[in-house]
Amino acid sequence: MDSVVRAFMILLFGQVLFGGCTGLIPEIGRRKYSSPLSEDILNTFELRLLSMFGLKQRPNPSKSVVVPQYMIDLFTVYSANTEQKHSRPKGSLGRNSQRSASRANTIRSFHNDESAEELLSHGGKMSQRFLFNLSSVPSEEFVTSAELRIYREQVMTTTNASRNNSTGYHRINIYEVMKPAVCSKEPITRLLDTRLVQHSLSKWESFDVSPAVVRWTTEGHTNHGFVVEVVHPSHAEGDYKRHVRVSRSLHNSEDSWQQMRPLLLTFSHDGKGHMLHSREKRQARRGSKPKKKHKANCRRHSLYVDFSDVGWNDWIVAPPGYHAFYCQGECPFPLADHLNSTNHAIVQTLVNSVNSNIPKACCVPTDLSPISLLYLDEYEKVVLKNYQDMVVEGCGCR
Repeated sequence: MDSVVRAFMILLFGQVLFGGCTGLIPEIGRRKYSSPLSEDILNTFELRLLSMFGLKQRPNPSKSVVVPQYMIDLFTVYSANTEQKHSRPKGSLGRNSQRSASRANTIRSFHNDESAEELLSHGGKMSQRFLFNLSSVPSEEFVTSAELRIYREQVMTTTNASRNNSTGYHRINIYEVMKPAVCSKEPITRLLDTRLVQHSLSKWESFDVSPAVVRWTTEGHTNHGFVVEVVHPSHAEGDYKRHVRVSRSLHNSEDSWQQMRPLLLTFSHDGKGHMLHSREKRQARRGSKPKKKHKANCRRHSLYVDFSDVGWNDWIVAPPGYHAFYCQGECPFPLADHLNSTNHAIVQTLVNSVNSNIPKACCVPTDLSPISLLYLDEYEKVVLKNYQDMVVEGCGCR
């Protein structure tokens, strides 16, 4: 990407997010046609923007990273853009996710470490141990809940068996490993969640594993992983493989496995801003007709931030960009009511009218709203986060 365009978009984006008086955006516009900023200055400013997103460095994900479809569905549901409000999929989220998101502004997804998988079989039961590396969860985030999602496939039973309800169901149990197995001894576990499921349905099952994840992330206990156990009345070991997609070896297609493999979700809050379920006004004034006023006076102007112009489209999954808007214009004496001025700005403008050494009031954002971003972090983990003060809803003299 052209370095001049990148400099223009990063500085302009920073003007929207960090605020400031009038004059900066026109100055950026002039730089667009002159010499660009030094790469060091540009990188420093970009790092400041990234730190606002909670990132220590610019993510550089590989092209092989797979974004779970469920995370895309979550973004669609919790996107702060009203343009998507009427296109949200219905029934795509379980009650667990909706309830968990009501107390969080961040959702992180994790796939298990396949090198640490362990398949067990005993007493007519099949179980498998999974480890999820949660070290990328920031220490300042408080995990409020977590869920483990497992996909199970429809199993066709014989006519005689289908008449018997006992063979038409199987049970899935989820355990936290308190102490791993030593020598020939079985691991010490505690039951977290259980579900009696029907053979004749293919669907994702969601299990509440909040107690374990909170212990690991907040209380500092060692993460020994989960055990997923499938209990079938027939005591047939093959039923485990037929019912639950938990192993890569059971899939004919790599693409199929990447979308069907077990997924752990953490719901957390960093203490900044509103929860994901909050839907405040979103660009509500875009279609309204402003009062008649001088076109040079302080007001909101159109600005669409395209993440490809900033060079962030390789790690921001969605949206591709958004309407940020910006504030620009004069704060003339006397300040009119529609300029949304503070008492201090009115006094400052009055003093400026008799003493030019005192600067005029600034045209700045006075009302902002959030947006949701779906992105890949420095560890190639997929994150959905609600970011505050991203869209200018109103301008005023301050």
